[in-house]
Order: sequence, then C-alpha cells, then structure tokens
Amino acid sequence: MILASIFESGVSIQFYMILASILFGIGVLGVMLRRNAIILLMCIELMLNAVNLLLVAFSTYFGTGDAQVFVFFIMVVAAAEATVGLSIIVLLFRNNRSVDIGLFNKLKG
Repeated sequence: MILASIFESGVSIQFYMILASILFGIGVLGVMLRRNAIILLMCIELMLNAVNLLLVAFSTYFGTGDAQVFVFFIMVVAAAEATVGLSIIVLLFRNNRSVDIGLFNKLKG
C-alpha cells in the first residue's frame, strides 16, 4: 500500500492528524461563513475527505483494512450527496438566478 510506505519513510501519524484537522477546520469555517451553495458543497466534501484521510491513516498505522471499507462507503455517500446537491442548486438557479442559500425559503411552493 502507498500509505504503508509513507509510514515507513518517517512520516508520523501526528502529521496526518494535524493535516486532517486543518482540512476539517477549513471545511467547517467555509460552511459557517459562506452563503454560496456550491462553496457549501465543496466545504462539506472537504470535511468528508479529512475524515477519510484519518480513517486510512489509522487503518494503515494499526495494520488493519477495516476502516478502508468505511472510506469506500463515505465516498459513495459523498458522490450521491454531490449529485443531489448539485441538482438542487440547478433548481435554485433556474428559479432565482442566484445560488445564495438564503433564497431556499422561496422554494416552498
């Protein structure tokens, strides 16, 4: 595995923990501060990828492959979330000519 050779080359688990924490923090800040729906989806994907990074790093560190199955399922859910989210954004843009998430209350019907 690729990560197994990375761990053997001297990169510690703390590096991956710090990197994943930074990525997750950027994602949380993006979700909290931005109003654009496309950027909101990208920040959610960034948070999911940070969790995936930690799962694979810990799985490789402890020598088990169990967490990599969870990573696969998280990637499938993220792809489905992106598909549904982008279709909702297209609907929002067609109705309001904007992708601001504050305009979602106008879709009530």
